[in-house]
Formats: sequence, C-alpha cells, structure tokens
Amino acid sequence: MNTKSRHIMEPAPLVEVRRGAITESRHRGHVAALDADGNPVARLGQPELVTYLRSSAKPFQAVPLLSSSAADHFGFTEKEIAIACASHNGEAIHTETVAGMLKKIGLDASALKCGVHEPFNIQVAEQLRAEGKRPTVLHNNCSGKHTGMLALALYLGAPTETYDQIDNPVQQLILRSVSEFSGVPAEEIALGVDGCGAPVFGVSVNAMALMYARLVARPPGFSDAASLKAAERITRAMMTHPEIVGGRAERLDTKVMLAGRGAIVSKVGAEGVYTAGVLPSERWPRGLGIAIKIEDGEDRRSRPTVVIETLRQLRILDVKAIEELAPYSRFIVRNHRGDEVGEVRAAFELERAAKDE
Repeated sequence: MNTKSRHIMEPAPLVEVRRGAITESRHRGHVAALDADGNPVARLGQPELVTYLRSSAKPFQAVPLLSSSAADHFGFTEKEIAIACASHNGEAIHTETVAGMLKKIGLDASALKCGVHEPFNIQVAEQLRAEGKRPTVLHNNCSGKHTGMLALALYLGAPTETYDQIDNPVQQLILRSVSEFSGVPAEEIALGVDGCGAPVFGVSVNAMALMYARLVARPPGFSDAASLKAAERITRAMMTHPEIVGGRAERLDTKVMLAGRGAIVSKVGAEGVYTAGVLPSERWPRGLGIAIKIEDGEDRRSRPTVVIETLRQLRILDVKAIEELAPYSRFIVRNHRGDEVGEVRAAFELERAAKDE
C-alpha cells in the first residue's frame, strides 16, 4: 500500500452530515478493492473485519442452481436467473417472474419460507393498502432466491421442507460455493440466520471483495469449470436485467449497472453492505472486486454516497456515468419548510496500492 497513507486499524470516517458550519454526524466503515489474483488495489478502515455478506451472497447462493444443471433442467430464463440473485422491489415484474419459476418447478408460493414484508417499492406498497390487500410472500425481496433454492432441492432430491436449513444438501452446496469464491475454508465461515430465514455467511470485507473479483474474472487455480460457467451466466443475467435485480424505481444496484453499461455488476446487502464486480478491461485486466461495510448499518444516505465516491476515485465509470449517478453522490439536508440547511457528503480518500498511483 502507499506508505504515505496512514493505515487506519479502525473504522474510517466515510461520510459527513453537515448542518451549516458544523459536521453534525459521521458514518464510518471499511472499504476493500482487490483483483481476481487477490492483489490489493485500495482499502480504508479495517477490511480484515469479519461481517455478514447478507444479500451480497445471493449471486453465490445461485451458483449451485446453475452449476448442478438444475436451472437448465427447469428451463429457467436469464431473467429468472437474475431474480434468483435479486433483492427486488416487489413490483409486478418481480412477483410475476417468481410465480413463473414456481410454476415451472410444480410448486406454489406456500412452499416459500422467506416470510412476508411490504414491497420495497413505495408505490406498490401504497397501492396494496389502497386496495385493501396484504403483501404476499412473492413481494419478499428474497422470493427469487428462495425459489431457486427450492428448484435445486427438487433437482437433487433433497427435502424441500428444510431447504433453508444449513444441513440440507442445498445449503451445503451453497456453503461450498461461498468458500470456493472467497478462499475461506467452509469450517471457518461464520454462520447465522438471514432476515429471510436462510443461512447467512460471515467473511472479511477483503474476502467479499475477492468473491466479486472472482465472479467476473477467472481466478488462478480455479479448476471448477461448472462454477466458472455459472458465474459468467449470473454476471450476464444481472447486467442484462438490472431492473430485475433491484427495480424500475430508485434502486442503487439497478442504477449502477445501467450507468456502467456492461462494465460492472452491483449488489447491495443489508446493514450497510455493498459489493461490486468490475469486469476485466484495459485498466483492470484481472477484474476488480469492491466491498464496503458501513459500520452503523445505515444504507439510505451513507451507503450510496460511499459507493459512488469509491467508484469515482477508482475511475471505474466514465464522466457520463458519474453524472447519471450524481443524485446518489450527496444528499441535501432540508428543514421542515423545505429550506436547504446542509448536506450529506463523502469525506474520505482511499488508500491506494503503490502501483495504482
């Protein structure tokens, strides 16, 4: 790393919330960027920190669905592969896609164990309330992921009633996938239960970045051809259908992938987690994986600000793309009269590897 930069062995200040002349609040966290060979490109804070991937695990939870041939067996389309990796808005394009997958595997929504919450899309949620309707399990942002797990269970002949339990063959294959891409032995991966009831995996922020670099670029010594092919298909599906991964309304993943125009795959996770894979290019011949963790878990004003500033500093996106993402780069603080009284802005400089200076 650049010896001129002081290595911060604690969460780094990333975002300032300014009101007038005073910084009223700060959000801190950790940032890591690695290539597919594991070479560090940039960092900040303490990316050795172990935390949960949350929904950033979804592309890797979908790998066994494809590498086992289950997805092809059931005739899943590219859009259906994308929704297996999604944290979707609960819009009609999402619920209808999940319903179509369930029909293909011969099950209905009652088989899903992800629970029910209101759609992320505010308009859809308001429309349901106005019509006196309640959200269904299909509106859960993880319904596509769970449908993919059910499909894999059926293909393997594993119990569908326990597809969400860590000792089920479905979850053991997923654990192996997370281990394979992160380079962390399966027995060293921290396990918990996600908001949707499925297992959630704890690895370092560095390992998260490595996973996404390996998702988009062939890692050295990676001999599992089926997993590599699955990663290629998943990356293509997510970038081809960004509105399925997030939504047609305001969603960071969708906006980043649209602005990136085939250069980047983007995936948020709960509690302030963000991950991205930058496809190999002249600047990044071995691809690039980016992982961010906001320490306090705030993901509405701080996470987008850190994401866009990180992409800007690493020169991932061109000027036009950065302009398109400008609404996410800072947020105006207004009082109840609507007056502009401050701003939420990025306030950090990445520590860069010397060769990238």
